[in-house]
Formats: sequence, C-alpha cells, structure tokens
Amino acid sequence: MALVPLDIPAGVYKNGTELEAAGRWADGSLVRWQGGSLRPVNGWEVRQDDSTPTSNDVDISTNPPRGMHAWESLNGTIYLAAGTYNEIKVMLSSGAVYSIKPASGFTDGIEHGTVADGYGKQFYGRATYGDARPSTGVRSEATTISFDNFGQYLLFCSSNDGGIYKWELDTSVLAAIVDSSAPTNNKSILVTEERFIFALGADNNPRLVQWADRESLTDWTVSVTNEAGFIELSTNGQIMQGLRTRGQTLILTDTDVHAFRYIGPPYVYSVTRVGTSCGTISRRAAVDTSAGTFWMGPKGFFVFNGNTVTELPCDVFDHVFSDILVTQQSKVWAWDNSQFGEVWWFYQSQQQGATGEIDKYVSYSYRENYWSIGSLSRTAGISRGLFQFPILADGTGLLYNHEKVGTGVTGAFAESGPIQIGQGDNIAHVTSVIPDEASQGGVSLKFKTRFYPNAAETTHGPYSTASPTDVRFAGRQIKMRCDGTDGADFKVGIMRLETVPGGRR
Repeated sequence: MALVPLDIPAGVYKNGTELEAAGRWADGSLVRWQGGSLRPVNGWEVRQDDSTPTSNDVDISTNPPRGMHAWESLNGTIYLAAGTYNEIKVMLSSGAVYSIKPASGFTDGIEHGTVADGYGKQFYGRATYGDARPSTGVRSEATTISFDNFGQYLLFCSSNDGGIYKWELDTSVLAAIVDSSAPTNNKSILVTEERFIFALGADNNPRLVQWADRESLTDWTVSVTNEAGFIELSTNGQIMQGLRTRGQTLILTDTDVHAFRYIGPPYVYSVTRVGTSCGTISRRAAVDTSAGTFWMGPKGFFVFNGNTVTELPCDVFDHVFSDILVTQQSKVWAWDNSQFGEVWWFYQSQQQGATGEIDKYVSYSYRENYWSIGSLSRTAGISRGLFQFPILADGTGLLYNHEKVGTGVTGAFAESGPIQIGQGDNIAHVTSVIPDEASQGGVSLKFKTRFYPNAAETTHGPYSTASPTDVRFAGRQIKMRCDGTDGADFKVGIMRLETVPGGRR
C-alpha cells in the first residue's frame, strides 16, 4: 500500500479545462488559506442598535447601499454614512440611524443598470433593417454615491444627481449644497491629501477634474490669488474614480490611469498617465491598501505600486469574466479586508436577472498571493478601523459585523481539481483517508472519481473524518471536496490517501 499526500497549494485555480486545474483547488466559497491550511472565513452577525432599550437589527436603508464611508468627528463621535439611489443615511456608533438627504433639489437615481435599445440608441447602420437592435445598447449605470471628509464634515455626491453636498454633523439638519459656485453634474468627488476638493467628471465633462481653492468649500473660481483650478485629462475614456494613495491622487478612467501630484502654484498639480489599457470596470471597483492600489477592470485585475500599473495574473479569470452580468457591472465594488491582507470584489452574476442583486465575490490575497471565489450578497462596506469589525450591507440595507470569530459560516467548501496517480495511467484503489485536520469533525469529505477526463463522474461520500477514515473507491482521476460543518472553525492541512494500484475490477 502507498500513502498519497494531497498537498494542494493555496488558492483557487479556475481557468481553462478541468485537467488544467490538476493538483489545485478548483472551486470554493467562503474559505481562505493561512499558513498553508484551508480555513473558513470568519463569520458575521447582524449589527444591533444599542441606542434603544431593546436592541434592534440595524437597517441603514431600505434599498441596496451603493457607497459607504466611516469617519470620526473632533469630539470622538464615530459615524457611518451610506447612500442608495434615493437615500442618504448616517449611523452613529450606537446604531442610531438618521436621514440626511437634502430636502429639495436632490435628484434620485436608478437602482439597477439598464440597456437602452431601440431607435437612436445605436450607431447608424448597425444590424439589419427590421431586425431588433443588438442587446449591447447604450448602458445606463446603477447610481453610486461617493463620500469623503472635509475635516469633520461629510461630503457626498450621487453619480446621477451630480451635486456636491455637505453635512455638518447635526442630525436635525439635512445636508445642503456646498456652494452655488461649485460645479454641477459631477460623477464623484474626492478630497486630496492637500485638502483640495476634487470634482470628477465636473460640469458634465467626463474628462474634467476641477477643484476649489485649498482648504476651501466655496472658492471655485480660478484666480491668480488662489489655487483653484481644473485639468481636462487627455484620454478617450471617462473618469470613473479617484483615490488617495502614497502621496499622490490617482484618477482612474474606464481606459487608463493618471497620477496627480501636488507641485504648488501656479499649476498646482502635475498629471502623469501611469497606465494605459487598464481602466476600471466601475466607480467603486478600486481600493487603496498597504500593498498598493488594486482594481478590477472590464477584462482583468490591476495594481498600482506608487509608480507603475501592473496587471495581476489571475487564476480565476475565465470564471469571473464569464460569470459577471455585464449590464450590471456598474455595481461592482471593492473592499480591503486589511486584517487578512485581502481585496474582495463583489459583483452580480448572470444567474441574477436585470433587477437582481450582487451575489458573488472574487478575492485576492496580497499577503499570500492567491485567489479565491464564492457566493455572498453584499452591496457596500467599510474596512475594520474606526469600528471594531468590518461592516458590510446586503441588498436590503441590513448591516453586518464581519470577520467575527466564533460566529461561524454556512456553506463553506473547497473542491480540488483532478488528482492523478502517476501520469494518470494508473488506477488507484483507495481504502482509507488519513485526515490532517485540527479538530476532526469540522469538515465532511466527498471524493469524485473518473477513469477518463470526459467520462462520467462518480461521487463517493460524504465521509465524516476519523483517523483513519475507511473508504472504498477507485479511479484514474480523483477530486476531493471539503464541506465545512455549519459554524465549525476547521483547519485542513495535507490529507493522505491510502491506495493500492490495480485494474478496474
């Protein structure tokens, strides 16, 4: 008898054919790898409102949030802001929620992306006369909300409304336009490290970046006596998102990336294109981390290290970009799970209809360099920092404290690609499994066997792990699936199969 170790490297590989994932994990959900062992992600619980005698679940909105931001005031009060296509809400650390949506002048947006087809919605000559227009018509984005701080005050901008609004922390007073001279019809906002307010896509110009005088909310008029200004980017794309990163401001379009560096009067900022053919897929798909700025593009993932843009080799490229519902790509958003050195991108899959919601994620571990995928419905969130836990929201506006040890998860699993004995020309008869698990019983095992790559697959199990676990199956190719027991904190290392070579009978 021979012991075959299933020493499978960290991360999911889901590109190409099934056999290309041989010896790798080929599928999974709600799992991560630490120090070489497979583990579930930490669980979550609904956030409670502690401002009332009887705690209630915190619904920050009645609709899917499309933007979220946390900050601390000068007196130490911690706030969380969230925006939907038609609501702007703030939550205090106690859990009390208030609406700060402007009383008038604020235009509601759209909840889901749409495709506008029909007369006038395509280039002349596209398709045959009398036939229906192609389904790839002019897309309208789902409305997103960008937030930032100007000191302790909150600024926000809806991609549909376009105004720049300020809220001064008084829960009895609604937000209002920062100033009548501020640009309108903007797509998003950003406050730079030098404390300039950047209006992105300003005044309905998709390539225009405009800013007020330094430390000013109201002085937007360019003058020789101030540092207000504007720059129209030399790009054939449209501005999507801005981020502060490593002593500069990064402006991402849907085709390229530009770095703004402060140089002082009279030009105020210099602009350098730092990447081409590397645009972002949505207005919330980029996030800055301690390891660089990461984002998801329409056909790839990228990182900016402070000087240059690099495309990330992606082990799940085929899966993600064949799974995403393109008409809803404007909903894609990124989250830095800094505690574990991971970037998560949430997206809506093709399994959802046009009025469905985000249901999938793809994550990259910049600390241990592997990819993972899974199913989870979250539409916005913030990293751990001001609050004890990361806070994420689902499509109903319900808030959850994430990565909470002891809460457990449901549906965590990982499945390997084919494991061949020798060069795949031997048939292995497996008689037992010797588990390598920190607490036996945390996972159940299934094995799937085939005699040829395209032959029918046979499933064996599930088996509860013991030391050893008696099994009986045979095949040229063997796949192992680990299903986490609901709520269990398992750690799976190198399982070993006790095998005997032989024929099919």
